[in-house]
Amino acid sequence: MPTDTKRVRGPDVSQSPFLFWSRPAEVLPSHEPRADGRQRDQVDVRPVFVRCGLVSQAKGSAYIEAGNTKVLCCVYGPRETERKDETDMKCGRLTTDMRFAPFSCSERGSWIQGSQDKDFSLMLQESLQPAVCLHRYPRSQIEVNVMVLENSGSILAHAVTCASMALADAGIEMYDLVLGCSLRQDGGSYVVDPTYPEENSWRSGSREKRGGLTVAFLPSLNQVSGLQSDGEMAEETLTAGIRTCIEGCYKLYPVIQQALIKAVRRAAPPPAES
Repeated sequence: MPTDTKRVRGPDVSQSPFLFWSRPAEVLPSHEPRADGRQRDQVDVRPVFVRCGLVSQAKGSAYIEAGNTKVLCCVYGPRETERKDETDMKCGRLTTDMRFAPFSCSERGSWIQGSQDKDFSLMLQESLQPAVCLHRYPRSQIEVNVMVLENSGSILAHAVTCASMALADAGIEMYDLVLGCSLRQDGGSYVVDPTYPEENSWRSGSREKRGGLTVAFLPSLNQVSGLQSDGEMAEETLTAGIRTCIEGCYKLYPVIQQALIKAVRRAAPPPAES
């Protein structure tokens, strides 16, 4: 009896679909203290650990750790543009690539760059490009590669800060450093530098406006280079959220400065003996 080769045969052994059913996001109260001890409605960012020059094969590199969020960035170039049709005789080109390690999230991903990675890469490029002196590198391109080792919230903000440090460590001329800060609004309450559960929490039946905000800021020039917002936020709330994120960037600024100073001192040659 001939067999139907186009028929997809089912598996010999099947399992209940409830084994693969993911639990809904945890409902977090909006008026109680945060799980890590930080306060709501205050500019209370997580303590950060930063280090430059960890990857010897790259022109510049940086690592940042905020809570359980861990990001590594490498910068290559300036080098000759690969595609001649994209060569600019008067200005250089900045390329960004942001990827999540398969083990970085609670659900294991793949090495193939998905739509979320591409969106983050574009946001990262838009945040960094105003701070880089691309006119100093004509007919060249600068590559920024960001790898998220662990995602525990506010990943875009910390990726912007890490990439800015890597560019400075590579000796790329910049107008200013770029620092990032995130905020999560939940009705009349907000949290700065939210964790992963705080970003993905939900409340069924709630009619309050909720949204997220990420700001990329140039502290010395006092300018915003990037702004990303999602959800539903009123105009007054959005304006106040931007001011709060800028204040969070200023809190992070001295830590980044000290990390860059230490990197320069480590790379400096020892003083000559007289």
